[in-house]
Amino acid sequence: MKKVLLSVLTLLAIGLYAIQTAEAQSNVKLYDPSLDGMKQIREAVAQAKKSGKHVFIQYGGNWCPWCIKFDAFVKSDTGLTRIINQHYVPVKLNYDQTNRNYEANEYLGNPIRFGFPVFIILNGEGKVLHIQDSALLEEGEDYNRQKVYSFLNNWTPPAIIPVRKQ
Repeated sequence: MKKVLLSVLTLLAIGLYAIQTAEAQSNVKLYDPSLDGMKQIREAVAQAKKSGKHVFIQYGGNWCPWCIKFDAFVKSDTGLTRIINQHYVPVKLNYDQTNRNYEANEYLGNPIRFGFPVFIILNGEGKVLHIQDSALLEEGEDYNRQKVYSFLNNWTPPAIIPVRKQ
């Protein structure tokens, strides 16, 4: 009887945790559906050009648990936050039932074909340098720290500008 009771209590605890996690994620609002994606991109590209950075676009929505998970993952790691702040102009590009940002999707080369979130790197001229399927950065129920570091480091301006011999 004790084993049955313990099993029931364990299942209840897991269920409550799952409900609380889902509710917490549903309250997170990272993406603003009212924003014009092309305007966001133009402004970020102009800022990137001035600052010598690239644009890092996280395309997804407030409905997407992996989008919310990635944001929390990066914020919990000071090294990842530093890479983004030093080398990128970040953009959260919305995709939901009210605003799918189709014009931006077309401009970016249809990255939504990879699912959500999808990450896009642009240079300071607005050229798409890379589209990253975020599933390739996952491991189990979270993101793989080394894969995310490698991805972000490999697309910084210093990483892709060749060193010329003097």
